[in-house]
Amino acid sequence: MLRYFTIASVIVLGAAVLAANWWTRQPHARLRIARVAATPISATGYANNGRMRAGAPFIGDAPWALSALPECLLQKAEASGPPAFVRAALPKGAQPIAAPATLQYRDCTIQIRADDALVTRGADRLHIPPDAHFYRLGNRLLLLYEDASGAQLRTYAPSNF
Repeated sequence: MLRYFTIASVIVLGAAVLAANWWTRQPHARLRIARVAATPISATGYANNGRMRAGAPFIGDAPWALSALPECLLQKAEASGPPAFVRAALPKGAQPIAAPATLQYRDCTIQIRADDALVTRGADRLHIPPDAHFYRLGNRLLLLYEDASGAQLRTYAPSNF
């Protein structure tokens, strides 16, 4: 019985060695990572048949709107949590930007209103809903956004793209 077990083990082990040898000698395609441009798709960007309409603008409410436009501003930091905690994270020396104000970063325009803002880039329109407050610290733009779920402080720097 031991003789048959030894013969079977040699056959299985030999087959495994041959399969591994064959597999390593096969030409395998190298993994290549391609860089692609991404375009946001809005709810209005789809026609009834599920295909995107050409030229459909991106329109919507987005407290994170400035983070979605890296060609204009790059997000450098974020603090989120209870409003008192986030307000304490506001750097000393940050100057509030009084409304109404219009800021231009490359091809992005930010229209700051009393407690909200409208961000436009081409045909795209993103609304930063209330309660949004903007601050400036050097060349940095800070957005303090509060809602029922808490607060967020995002720090942005102008993009070099």
